[in-house]
Amino acid sequence: AVVCVSMTTPLQSFRGCAVREFSFVAQKPGCRGLHITTEACWGRCHTWEQRPIIEPPYIHRHHRVCTYSRIRHMMARLPGCLPNVSPLYHYPMALQCHCTFCSMEDTECQTF
Repeated sequence: AVVCVSMTTPLQSFRGCAVREFSFVAQKPGCRGLHITTEACWGRCHTWEQRPIIEPPYIHRHHRVCTYSRIRHMMARLPGCLPNVSPLYHYPMALQCHCTFCSMEDTECQTF
């Protein structure tokens, strides 16, 4: 089942990972920006740490992120591109999301 969250659902009252409407400005050098509204993954996933561990790194972390499990590849045509610049802009549209370990192959993972 796909969980959808409305734009009015506050993050503080929602636990889990869901598809949600998302807007951004698509940009690339040599073209004007284009406002795009699509579907993206949104939410908070359960994370935990296990300590102490006897051997390095002395802690076992389980940090999961809300990310895409199914996407549709989308394309938009940016306006006002220079003659030598392709106007095509590719982006993912979320069809289904899930909580999983962060993979730097397709997700921007941040550590603190």
